[in-house]
Amino acid sequence: MRTLNLSLLLLLCTVTYSMAQKFAHVPGTVVCYQPASTQKYIGSPSLAILPNGDYVASHDFFGPQSSEWQQAVTTIYRSGNKGKSWKKISTVNGAFWSSLFVHKGDLYLLGPDRHHGTVLIRKSTNGGKTWTQPTNKQNGVILTGEFHGAPMPVVEHNGRLWRPMETAHGPELVWGKRYGAMVMSAPVDADLMDAKSWQTSSVLLYDSTYLNGNFTGWLEGNFVVGKDGQLWNILRVDDKTTHDEKAAMVNISNDGKKLSFDPKTGFIPFDGGSKKFVIKYDPESDYYYTLVNPIPEKFREQHPKRNPSSFRNVLTLRKSKDLIHWEDVQVILEHEDVLKHGFQYVDWLFDGNDMIVLCRTAYNDGNDDAKNNHDANFLTFHRMEDFRSLGK
Repeated sequence: MRTLNLSLLLLLCTVTYSMAQKFAHVPGTVVCYQPASTQKYIGSPSLAILPNGDYVASHDFFGPQSSEWQQAVTTIYRSGNKGKSWKKISTVNGAFWSSLFVHKGDLYLLGPDRHHGTVLIRKSTNGGKTWTQPTNKQNGVILTGEFHGAPMPVVEHNGRLWRPMETAHGPELVWGKRYGAMVMSAPVDADLMDAKSWQTSSVLLYDSTYLNGNFTGWLEGNFVVGKDGQLWNILRVDDKTTHDEKAAMVNISNDGKKLSFDPKTGFIPFDGGSKKFVIKYDPESDYYYTLVNPIPEKFREQHPKRNPSSFRNVLTLRKSKDLIHWEDVQVILEHEDVLKHGFQYVDWLFDGNDMIVLCRTAYNDGNDDAKNNHDANFLTFHRMEDFRSLGK
């Protein structure tokens, strides 16, 4: 048995070393690779830190050869050396756009079972190796119907866990217009596997009059607490008419039951706001941080008529004292090619003085490009050491 274990270890080290060498030109550490030719693309990065310090990462598959519209597939990876190498530890059938989070020592996975699917929650008591299987409303089936989202952070605040989501029920069943902003929440001491533990807020549906008629949808909201205690759902905004991007600040009542929005003041200038972003507060620096895909002037000039949501070749760290006024800290990743390279849908965590980042990366694999900058062929891990000192 000892010889067998040693052989397996040597094989694993050889495979890891081989992948690292093959993709040495790709920024960061390659967690996994999916050739563009398979027509299955890497989506929905999510990242968690286990109580023992190990990292866990997940992603799903989308694209014409995936099962995203039936029962989507999510893969789970684990790193025991702070992200230097990764090992696939499980596959979850029926999980899409799903968030990893740790609560009371256990690992959870929360999200729809497919593209516009039923919202499910699963629990793992062994760090992601095995998962509960949702069967009914007492065991993991939380919301039935059609829902949309991204792997947005699950945030603990004021005795509850909060997670934004969107309905996908109308008023028009087309992308953007069908999405309605909402927030799920549950008491921290509740049985998270029981649907009765979760409440949903009121829903704010699409409104064609917003932004002088140029508003085409909001999605992928962040639960964020203002310094005055106000609860916000800060959403990505789709407006294809301008490269001056925006975010939407939706008010959440203290009990989490009602959302409200003032279109005159709720849309704020926000570089990168037409793509998914995550906002978190850092109490040590008293700043909110985010990683976004802005559109630098040189790329605006090169592609003046390009949809703002399709610029994903630059990833920039930004910070704010008040959630409204944001400043650039530093460009983290950049590629000169707008069409086939992208660093997008990043999930990230504070880890002491560092920021750790999981990225859906579209990049040349040494022979072939990704299909485009959206349909990623890599999942990559990155570490920003002493991030609070960046830009100084």
